[in-house]
Amino acid sequence: MRVVVQRAGQASVSIGGTLHSEIGAGLLLFVGVGRDDSDQELAWMTRKIINLRIFEDQAGKMNLSVKEVGGSMLAVSQFTLYADVSRGNRPGFSEAASPETATILFDRLVDLLRESSGCKVETGIFGADMQVSLLNDGPVTIILESPQRC
Repeated sequence: MRVVVQRAGQASVSIGGTLHSEIGAGLLLFVGVGRDDSDQELAWMTRKIINLRIFEDQAGKMNLSVKEVGGSMLAVSQFTLYADVSRGNRPGFSEAASPETATILFDRLVDLLRESSGCKVETGIFGADMQVSLLNDGPVTIILESPQRC
């Protein structure tokens, strides 16, 4: 599983020109599900996201999590995080999970984030053509990838 985490002053998703969801300060999460991902990756990623200390404390040091600052999260599915352009210029997506599997795991991740953090968690619509707006705070962008299983 791959997640691009961006610290947001605000973020939103529109679909067909209509606002679908939005958050204030918090995290914008672009979520890619790999073909071999399972509940094991979900648990790891959930812990990592909600405990990631990328918000500033009173001393100006990145030392607080989204939960500690009372932030929100906006999770957006993005299979293109598994794009392979090692051969040629047209991306291949053979490492991405099937839409059926990815939908289930994405929804589980969102549920786990809500349950584990107590934060407001909004989403886009899986598989939709979405327009994502972001006011990146910092800017801070972190790329997370769940560890490979042996």
